[in-house]
Amino acid sequence: MDQSDLFVEQIEIGPMHNFVYILGSRSTREVALIDPAWDIEALLERLEARDYKLKAALVTHYHPDHVGGSFGPRKIPGLADLISRNPVKVYAHKDEAHGVQRVTGLSDSDLIKVDSGDRLKIGPIEVEFLHTPGHTPGSQCFRVKDTLISGDTLFIDGCGRVDLPGSDPEQMYYSLQKLAALPEDTLLLPGHNYSAESQASLGDVKARNPYMRISDLPSWRRMMG
Repeated sequence: MDQSDLFVEQIEIGPMHNFVYILGSRSTREVALIDPAWDIEALLERLEARDYKLKAALVTHYHPDHVGGSFGPRKIPGLADLISRNPVKVYAHKDEAHGVQRVTGLSDSDLIKVDSGDRLKIGPIEVEFLHTPGHTPGSQCFRVKDTLISGDTLFIDGCGRVDLPGSDPEQMYYSLQKLAALPEDTLLLPGHNYSAESQASLGDVKARNPYMRISDLPSWRRMMG
């Protein structure tokens, strides 16, 4: 793959400072939407204005601020609204599929269940799925060459919460170790705008993020209480 053919648009959206991503090919204009939620109308208008061809929706995890659905008394637009307007398959980790269906109301036929190491072509762009449980059982990141879209697994200055139903602090430790082993020039694109910067190299993140500086499980357990 020609790395210059890849483009990633980072869009901050919603009151929780979520990032939605458009990932695709400059040459073919084929794209995937990553964690589409909050304003599906605006996202589809953006695709149309740029003559992008939507081929897939990719899910980092099932929480409603990333996929839509009920969030307390509020109903967040998301995947169900997207595929009613522009039918595409939704790619979720196999351990997350039930949660996605429960939250969004999608049917089993709407989903493609993936596993860690699986790959998806968006035009000539190859996306690798990385299973990174901890925040949720089926949390996953998306890697394209030297770019990593990390959802709520890893932020620039922190990591996803591990005190929620289905979360697991020990799994988060191993997931962060997996990401720490990636090349330091990897560009990290997180799931929320929780820092002064919206993106950073993995090397910078490892130097400043306290959760990435823990290299043994006993210390991690002490840190997490």
